Amino acid sequence: MSLAPLAPLALLAAPLAAPLAGAPPGGSLSIASLGTATILLLFIMSLGTTGLAILGAQRRSERLIEGAVQGTYASFGLAAFASALIIYAFLSGDYSIQYVQHTSDASMPLFYKITAFWGGLDGSLLFWVLLHTLFGSLAVRANRKRHRELIPHVVAVLATITCFFVGLLLFIKDPFAQYLLEVPTQGRGLNPLLQNFYMIIHPPSLYLGYVSLAVPYAFGMAALLTGQVDAAWQRSVRRWVLFSWMFLTFGLILGGLWAYEELGWGGYWAWDPVENAGLLPWFTATAFLHSVMIQERRGMMKAWNLLLIIVSFLLTIVGTFMTRSGVVQSVHAFGSDPVLAWTFGGFMLLIVVVSFGLLIWRLPLLRSRGELESVMSREFAFLVNNWLFLVCALFVLGATMWPTFTEWRMILAERYPDLLGWQNPGSRVVINESFFNQYMRPLGLALLLLTGIGPLLAWRKTSTASLVRQFAAPLGVGVLVVGVWRATGLDSPWGLACFGLCGFTFWTIVQEFYRGVALRRKQRPQGVLEALISLVLRARRRYGGYIVHLGVVLMFLGWAGNSYKIENRLAHLKPGESLALGAYTIRHDGLHATEDWQKEMITADIAVLKDGEVKDVLHPARWWYYQLPEQPTTEVSRYMTAGEDVYVSMQEVDMSTGWTQMSLYINPLINWIWIGFGVMLAGSLVCVGTRKSEGVGEDV
Repeated sequence: MSLAPLAPLALLAAPLAAPLAGAPPGGSLSIASLGTATILLLFIMSLGTTGLAILGAQRRSERLIEGAVQGTYASFGLAAFASALIIYAFLSGDYSIQYVQHTSDASMPLFYKITAFWGGLDGSLLFWVLLHTLFGSLAVRANRKRHRELIPHVVAVLATITCFFVGLLLFIKDPFAQYLLEVPTQGRGLNPLLQNFYMIIHPPSLYLGYVSLAVPYAFGMAALLTGQVDAAWQRSVRRWVLFSWMFLTFGLILGGLWAYEELGWGGYWAWDPVENAGLLPWFTATAFLHSVMIQERRGMMKAWNLLLIIVSFLLTIVGTFMTRSGVVQSVHAFGSDPVLAWTFGGFMLLIVVVSFGLLIWRLPLLRSRGELESVMSREFAFLVNNWLFLVCALFVLGATMWPTFTEWRMILAERYPDLLGWQNPGSRVVINESFFNQYMRPLGLALLLLTGIGPLLAWRKTSTASLVRQFAAPLGVGVLVVGVWRATGLDSPWGLACFGLCGFTFWTIVQEFYRGVALRRKQRPQGVLEALISLVLRARRRYGGYIVHLGVVLMFLGWAGNSYKIENRLAHLKPGESLALGAYTIRHDGLHATEDWQKEMITADIAVLKDGEVKDVLHPARWWYYQLPEQPTTEVSRYMTAGEDVYVSMQEVDMSTGWTQMSLYINPLINWIWIGFGVMLAGSLVCVGTRKSEGVGEDV
């Protein structure tokens, strides 16, 4: 990479660096000032890159375009340098920097000092810039020769997004801001709930999924700007969307596992606004991965696919706005900041106006080559699938924001009662978990049904004979599964429906693999395992997609177990006492207190017995961190089997008497959620490994 574009920046940095020569030996002033100067240079670099890219595209100047490309690389270098500075400040305990003092302390382990980088608002925005410039550099480098016409426009879009986020760091949320008067001697420490192994990798996973969606968006905008709206740009970004989808899935599941093991309430998903923020672009990215096949195979849904790319990126900004502006109430949110809220609002408005304006402008070029020929076709199944995913996204977004809308109505009614005429604006509405479940449950089951139906339908039109042949065995298996679960005493209609659809969809996947393996063995003599491996490697996108669908079925199996969940909330036991929990006996064997350099811990010994035999001894605990004793954490302990979890969390304890208040649950089939996720991840990796030579339109 050429360093020539950095030469002017070196001259600009010289006056800023001069005062640092007289910095105190500790170097705290140097780190903060150098960090702020780096962000300033990054902002100037992003503006220059945007200008060069626009001029280069207008004048078709290779030199200007090359300068913009080099500016993209240089932006990543500056973002990486600023990130390294803030991490060094955390490791060195530089509490003169406000962000470092707010989110770390000397007693924190090394890993948590590093994760504090993205543990607060200021650092998370810098982390966003780091990933965005990295992905922008990789995308430009990989496609600069393949899409010469698109690259200057791609660079301009990516650099504009960089300008926005770097501008937030420079003018609103400077992570290198210092204490001007008295410098604290110790840090406040990272939120104890975030000092968990899953939180080391959960937020970065979501960020990877969120930020990487800017690349498909940039290519989509470039295609609209240049009029090159054929499928070529989509084939280039399909892997990017799959990459984003994979990490969004990874982050969401890890977040659920963190909530399950750390919060102690027996669940893993409560439709919290921050959880929903990560789910929103997942819905639309999943829809795109299905609908893009229709365009590749039939030349249909060009405008729709561009719409999904725009909406997916927009939802990442909406999610960032929700979690960082304070417009929603959540224990996971970063706090309230009206200035940030208005800034994000303006940026979202700009995205909507520009993106949809370009889409409407290019609609004549986005006409479909093919037409929908039959409702009994794979195209129609994918179309319904897409509409359901979009409805899910809109419903979750609307329900998440509705309490905020009602609060805004109250504020407006108080300020302008005569103008608006709202005599009774009401109060802030609270939408709980049951409301989301009531509407999302049927939508989820409909999507599971379509997961099974899609592979059974042919492209264009499916004959009656083929329908009967394809559906007979899966329907039989589904009915059989419902009958078996009904015979065990399960009477929940939703639970029975979910189990039945799991059986139906599972068999459609087995049927596809069986037919593929049988065909390969017919063509050449080979064993079943060898034929299976060669089948997957030959058509990775298709059979990798089936593996992802298998993971989805296993996750739904885990969710269906919730229909006969057993719980005994707030059980009170003293050492030596026991109680029954389903088929198990829970016995309190005692308490012990320990401490380390960071916290005090009280741990219980809880024996889990079945038929008089001790199956396991669990160790739920409560931890009190010295820096934040008012925020104790609940450390859950579980006895795990393939069929269920025995889940114990400690709520309150009296060391003088041994009296312990615990939450006890039996969560049937819950571990299949995590197993299903592992299968989904494996299928995603198979799809990402698709060879360039594989056929266009291959099924997912």
